[in-house]
Amino acid sequence: QVQLVESGGGLVQPGGSLRLSCAASGTFFSRNAMGWYRQAPGKQRELVAHITSGGITNYVDSVKGRFTISRDNAKNTVYLQMNSLKPEDTAVYYCNTYIYPAFNWGQGTQVTVSS
Repeated sequence: QVQLVESGGGLVQPGGSLRLSCAASGTFFSRNAMGWYRQAPGKQRELVAHITSGGITNYVDSVKGRFTISRDNAKNTVYLQMNSLKPEDTAVYYCNTYIYPAFNWGQGTQVTVSS
């Protein structure tokens, strides 16, 4: 059974930083791509950042240059470093991975950017 547990969310002022963590259980981690998604109130869930098992990264245009996804296979953990945060980054952030036959999600962590 796959378990993904996000942490690191909170309230931060515009321009501030947060680092999200997603700890994964199981032996799949080093072989799997991992993603960070977010969902704001009234909006669809969107992919924010993605990292392959080999460390290749991709980002949605709105966070390029501000967010960095990384992974530590020894710790079974994927991170999302978020800098220069904006109010529009406010959302619940989820990590995700696909293990046949389903996508697996954590419970999410709330990020609120407000003065």
